[in-house]
Formats: sequence, structure tokens, C-alpha cells
Amino acid sequence: MTQAQRIVQQMMAKDLFSQWMGIEVVHVEPGICNLRMTVKDDMLNGFSIAHGGLAYSLADSALAFASNAHGAKCVSIETSISHVKPVVEGDVLTTQVEEKSLTKRTGLYFITVLNQNNEAVAFFKGSVHRSEKNWE
Repeated sequence: MTQAQRIVQQMMAKDLFSQWMGIEVVHVEPGICNLRMTVKDDMLNGFSIAHGGLAYSLADSALAFASNAHGAKCVSIETSISHVKPVVEGDVLTTQVEEKSLTKRTGLYFITVLNQNNEAVAFFKGSVHRSEKNWE
């Protein structure tokens, strides 16, 4: 098991929200994290589409795992999302993470949330603060 995998495993063990969402870690390495989850009926809003917080939370978890996988403990300092396609019950969502910038103190990430047809449903941008504390 790589250092990145060990870190994400530690994070997931305490991340009850990501566990509730049914998030599966498909691939992780420093700066990259591919996640997968299936949209359930209790994740829908009054329009019978996924609550906007769902894609946001999936992307936010991918941000956390990708940035922390470098070894430094990171927390988000700014995030935003654009929803571009509705998500419905049964959709299988995945994340693709691009690390755009990494310095001693900050990281910048672009995350695309895709459905099972490889169609983008949301675009997420996140910045993290990299602390001096390390995972291992």
C-alpha cells in the first residue's frame, strides 16, 4: 500500500459523511483521486434530482483526498461549483482531479464530476491550505 493510499484510508475511516454517501476510492496518488458513488433516492431534492450538495460533497472529498495524499495535512480554504447537467437516482458519479498548482502553503485543484455516460455534471474548483503537520 502506498503512502497516499494509507493516508486516504485513515481519512475515510473517520469520514462518516463520505461513508454515508457510499463513496468508493477508485484510485489515489499525490494530487489525484478518482472516486465513485451511486445516487440513491434519499439524496434527491423536491425536483427528483440530486441535491446540489451531493456533487459538491463528492468533489470536496476528492479535493481532500488528492491534496492530503502528498503527505501534508490540508484543509480547504475556498471552493466553488458549477452544476451543468441534472443528476438523477441511479446515476453513478465519478471524479477526475487536476492539480493545477502546488506550493509549500497552498494547492489549487479543478475537479470534474462525471456521470456513468462520461458526461460532465459539475465543475468544481478548490484551494487548500497545506499545513506543516504531516500524516506520517
